[in-house]
Amino acid sequence: MTPVSPPLHRKSFDPAAKGALDGVRVVDLSRLVAGNLLTKVLADHGAEVVKVEPPEGDSLRAWRVQGVETSWKTWCRNKKSICLNLRDPEAQALVRRLASGAQMLVESFRPGVLETMGLEPEALLEANPALVIVRVSGWGQTGPFRHKPGFGTLVEGYSGFAAINGFADREPVLPPMFMGDAYAGLYGAASAMIALRHAEAQGQGQVIDLSLFDPMLAILEPQTANHAITGRLKERTGSRSTNTAPRNAYRTKDGGWVCLSSSTQGMTEKLFRSIGRPDLIADPRFRTNPDRLRNWEVLHDIVAGFIAERGTEENLAIFDAAGVTIGPIKDAAGLLDDGFVAEREALVAVPDEDMPGGWLPMHGEVPRLSATPGILARPAPKLGEHNAEILAPLLGEAGLARLREAGVVRG
Repeated sequence: MTPVSPPLHRKSFDPAAKGALDGVRVVDLSRLVAGNLLTKVLADHGAEVVKVEPPEGDSLRAWRVQGVETSWKTWCRNKKSICLNLRDPEAQALVRRLASGAQMLVESFRPGVLETMGLEPEALLEANPALVIVRVSGWGQTGPFRHKPGFGTLVEGYSGFAAINGFADREPVLPPMFMGDAYAGLYGAASAMIALRHAEAQGQGQVIDLSLFDPMLAILEPQTANHAITGRLKERTGSRSTNTAPRNAYRTKDGGWVCLSSSTQGMTEKLFRSIGRPDLIADPRFRTNPDRLRNWEVLHDIVAGFIAERGTEENLAIFDAAGVTIGPIKDAAGLLDDGFVAEREALVAVPDEDMPGGWLPMHGEVPRLSATPGILARPAPKLGEHNAEILAPLLGEAGLARLREAGVVRG
């Protein structure tokens, strides 16, 4: 009998929670995924991230599922929101004042747009010499493509990723998620912290030119070096590896899928014994990894045949007992009902009145720090929810009221 998986652990937001970046203010002018993922990492560790949203809100808010802003809610937790009409010079002046007292500013406009608003980095750094400015764009602030629009899809194609993804007899495959943006966001968070460390030590801010293209290209290395040596292009091989064999996705008797990898000689020998074929260890077709790569199709059929005769749980039990690296291929439904995911708190549930049942599943703490763990301080903000909290100290109540009346401050 399959054990019943525990439900996701329920977590409450604690507005008093503090993280390692407590005291760091980030003015976030970015839109969509890369910038929001970058600042989410900082917010999850205590930075005060002030989202400066246009009257229609961050574009991420428009990605709704049955009316619920799931992308916004998961990527913009722990942040604050003010809503400004940045076409108005008074709103631009407000951003300059916010930046003068902040440690970091993040933006994702097309190169040159920040300058048209009077927010050029040189002026911001003159007012706040220790400011870290992260500029997110598709193709970078320099080069012949600097003014081209650049969503993640384009860099996933241009970087060489799509060319090696998929099966040899079919079209190149773009990822079904925001891969280019995600890598840029994670690289961006790391680079922002490097720059912040320097600013705190030396009092010198700087500009980070973060394109979506550069991180995507970087994670695909050493494909260009390999091509320079061999003159050959890496082929699309589906789930099969060109470095080790066997490695693939395999269908089970009950219609499930498992993924298996045996990237060392010892692991391969365990695999052969676990399927009742110790004779394959000495078989000249499979004796070494280069032998197995040359004969991968025959080897695939042997392993796939064994797995296809058994259900998912039986396969997992057999290979786990033998110490073979195998795992189930999960979908979203499986993750929500998975004991490991729940106990690890890789997913947690937080209260949310917009969700069926009143609970929103979202990722837990990433990364996990022993002395300064991440926090859940507040849910993703409503549009302009923190206008008064952030702007009244700069403008006074009367000044804030005047800008609301003038349509400069919205939300």
